[in-house]
Amino acid sequence: MANLVARVAQDRDREAFAALYDHYAPRLAAYLQRLGADPALAEEVAQDAMVALWRKAALFDPAKSSVGTWLYRIARNRRIDLLRRAHGATVELDEAIVPIDDAPQADVAMAANERDGIVRRAMETLPPEQLTLVRLAFFEGRSHSEIAESEGLPLGTVKSRIRLAFSRLRRRLEGDGLVDAK
Repeated sequence: MANLVARVAQDRDREAFAALYDHYAPRLAAYLQRLGADPALAEEVAQDAMVALWRKAALFDPAKSSVGTWLYRIARNRRIDLLRRAHGATVELDEAIVPIDDAPQADVAMAANERDGIVRRAMETLPPEQLTLVRLAFFEGRSHSEIAESEGLPLGTVKSRIRLAFSRLRRRLEGDGLVDAK
């Protein structure tokens, strides 16, 4: 996917953009709906994010994040901007006086950081062939079929390796007390 973004950035490659759009636009819209956006707004924001990709492809840095992470962040931020604008237009003067503290509490933030570290360390224990597939599936948002094709593996092998990786991660995280044992 990063190669497609590079083609958009360097050559304004319409085919590369179409491939990115076909892959990510429906996923972004579904993600936004899960966040509570109605279907029309979700579609609009997803298209907005894809337009941002077209315009700002040169700013994408594959060393900092995956294409999926970058686009999901753009979509999420655009949705937040729309909500702020909509909310700002209807705020009563009395409501504006009360400050809203939506910053995470320090203990919650620390627990989240600790949990993230435990998960990262657990992932580092996976065999490379499993770790690669987990990253492709969950950090780049690729389907099992897409992974099988890009990695030159049978679909069943991809599914088995991801299942084994999750089993290993679950056992590791249970041992660290992050996940309850069944």
